[in-house]
Amino acid sequence: MSAARKFVTLEGRFAMHRGGHLESPTLAYETWGALNEARDNAILVFSGLSPSAHAASSEDDPSPGWWEDMIGSGLPLDSDAFFIICVNSLGSCFGSTGPASVNPETGDVYRLDFPVLTLEDVAEAAYGVVRRLGIERLHTVVGCSMGGMSGLAYCVRHPEAVRAFVSISSAARALPLSIAVRSLQREMIRRDPKWQNGDYDPEDPPITGQRLARKLGMITYRSAVEWEQRFGRERTASEDHPGDPFGVEFSVESYLENHAEKFTGSFDPNCYLYLSRASDLFDLAEHGGSVEAGLRRLKLERTLVIGVTTDILFPPHQQRELAVGIEAVCPNMRYVELDCIRGHDSFLVEMDAFRPVICEFFESCG
Repeated sequence: MSAARKFVTLEGRFAMHRGGHLESPTLAYETWGALNEARDNAILVFSGLSPSAHAASSEDDPSPGWWEDMIGSGLPLDSDAFFIICVNSLGSCFGSTGPASVNPETGDVYRLDFPVLTLEDVAEAAYGVVRRLGIERLHTVVGCSMGGMSGLAYCVRHPEAVRAFVSISSAARALPLSIAVRSLQREMIRRDPKWQNGDYDPEDPPITGQRLARKLGMITYRSAVEWEQRFGRERTASEDHPGDPFGVEFSVESYLENHAEKFTGSFDPNCYLYLSRASDLFDLAEHGGSVEAGLRRLKLERTLVIGVTTDILFPPHQQRELAVGIEAVCPNMRYVELDCIRGHDSFLVEMDAFRPVICEFFESCG
């Protein structure tokens, strides 16, 4: 276990947004920098679906994090100036309570007995961690992908507790295309005979379903422009596939295979299903009757919305809609559309494009 990972247990009954409850759930989190005396320099980071709380390296855990080039001394989320917190999402499998955890009320693993999970629950659990750290008002909430929706839920549910918000490749609700893709990913896992209606052996999980789901995900996380420039029709080193006329032949196929292998076994299948569904369920219109009404609940001083031209899961028109809606209630809003070729995953890999924009936002905070 990483020495950098810390835990908070939210004692008592934690009510879930769509019914049911968890008994004293635990949340894993990591921090960088120090909380100042006024306790007003805290930044809360919400991740996408699959990352842990290990967003960046530290003295306690020098291994690279999923946002290594964004968090740290002298970086956009500057640990010399800010106290940065990343909470592993409720429902995940990297230390926070989720379907793979033991239900303290029964002594058995939750599996599909875990209540319906929403991003409102993810936000509320993170809010509990922030309050336990003695922070009443965050300097900024930063959310990427699914984390942007979780962050928006946080800002809407606790408008007095946040000064600023940075939304990266996210939205007020998922598009039908995104829902369709995630639905198919979930079906791939559930159709694997080893899934056993969620009652699989952790030592022998539904590997085939997970691999297929990850491959489909990778196709939508990146862009056709990148595939063409990066792989073209390049073949793998060997074009001989004895006994398998449909084996891996193209470099792009090999790339997908490698990513599927890396992901498989590292993420609990049931946790993936719950978080994937939570992404589909989120709709800011539930908080007031329309997206516009939900946004009117915000009390932000500053906002930054970043989109990417080649993102098909959260395309630019969604980013512009979100930006316009926020600007109606927060005039100090900036929208930036980055011309990156790596699609939805650009915020993880095209740091040279993202760093200056985020640096400028925090440098202008005063």
